[in-house]
Amino acid sequence: MLWKTSRRTINLEQAVVMGILNVTPDSFSDGGKFLALDDAIRQAEKMIEEGAVILDIGGESTRPGSQRVSADEEMKRVLPVVEEVARRFDVAISIDTTKSEVAKRAVQAGAEIINDISGLRFDEKIAEIAAENKTGLVLMHLRGSFETMHSQPPVEDILKEVSRGFRESLSKAERAGIEKEQIALDIGLGFSKQYEQNLELLAKLDYLIREFADFPMLVGPSRKSFIGKVLNKDVSERLYGTLATVAIAVWQGAKILRVHDVQAAVETIKIVEALRERLED
Repeated sequence: MLWKTSRRTINLEQAVVMGILNVTPDSFSDGGKFLALDDAIRQAEKMIEEGAVILDIGGESTRPGSQRVSADEEMKRVLPVVEEVARRFDVAISIDTTKSEVAKRAVQAGAEIINDISGLRFDEKIAEIAAENKTGLVLMHLRGSFETMHSQPPVEDILKEVSRGFRESLSKAERAGIEKEQIALDIGLGFSKQYEQNLELLAKLDYLIREFADFPMLVGPSRKSFIGKVLNKDVSERLYGTLATVAIAVWQGAKILRVHDVQAAVETIKIVEALRERLED
């Protein structure tokens, strides 16, 4: 499986890691750590050395209770980092945003993937930017608005709901002229889903992977609250739980794992992929 961005083709024969680089003061796990440009670049370099194939740079927290920031503020945070990472490193840069203005400027600065947690629901102009620039595009599933996405009532069948949401987002992308090879899907763990539904999505991920076999599946379990609930652990103590979810997702066929702890995830993936190869022999 291949994933086309505006600058390269990413080989997804084996799963790859997307390293999270939040340049925000209030992200749930690493808020405030990488606001300074030098700190952000050092973290980017560390993640690349540890094996990240993609860096996902975000300037607006989407944790429960977070407040929206203006496009100007978001660009102030992310554009210097995108520009400097693009200048210094040969790595695929993803911009984590739901605003078309931010996406456009970030692509001009060197980003080659747009990671839209709304799946084109908040700002459909993102599809136009992805089509015009032939960027990679991550379409994530969620319900509700930015303000209500973490307080949605549970649905009766979470697999059918995620499938429905994917098809809606894919239809918008197709109408905009985005090629299939540009698109990856994200089940949206932790977004508008109940504790039990996050577990069900991971346990039955292979159903969705088979249904949407033309698209690589991205899974972002890193340090999420459902892991904390299972383990009764604070956000800083969820590494082992995260790695368990990474292993399970890759075993079922996930191709992109979005995580904070890159080296640990890379090593976990290598073991799972080695075992999968033996299964196929």
